[in-house]
Amino acid sequence: MEGIWGAGVAQLAPTQVGGPMLLFAVLAAVAVASGVGVVAFNSPVRSALCLIANFLSLALLYFTLGAEMLGIIQVVVYTGAIMVLFLFVLMLLNLAAPGALRESRDLRRLGAGALAAALFVLVVVQAVLPLQEAASPQAADYYGTPMALGRALFTEYVWPFELASVLLLVGIVGSILLAKRRV
Repeated sequence: MEGIWGAGVAQLAPTQVGGPMLLFAVLAAVAVASGVGVVAFNSPVRSALCLIANFLSLALLYFTLGAEMLGIIQVVVYTGAIMVLFLFVLMLLNLAAPGALRESRDLRRLGAGALAAALFVLVVVQAVLPLQEAASPQAADYYGTPMALGRALFTEYVWPFELASVLLLVGIVGSILLAKRRV
């Protein structure tokens, strides 16, 4: 029984609750709860902390499903860089939850809740339906490794990789020039 969850979780019978299935269920519950916390809290700092918890639980889910490279990228890029920068900006601006916007948020929250419920039903339906096997487990094991990613980046995709590095360099130089003009 090979499903969308990978070989480790899909080998368990539906009535059997074991280590991998229990770990997956706990991590999924943490991801859903922290995702709800992102939209439920009025404080932007608390919402950002819930988003960090969501990113970390998703990274752990990636690790349990055998996609170690995705888990590492999730932790380093999203949790380690983007969210820390986001929290720094929030604390620097000292944002507080305004009371005047609370009435307009109620309708938005209702719409967001309906959309989230519809997406949840869609995900559950897609998870329950049997899926065709897209690739062999050996191919999936090879393409998820850091070695395969490094080999692809430095052989087949070397020019797009270099172009991305030049674009990042131009962005850094531009931000330095903008910062020097203001001083």
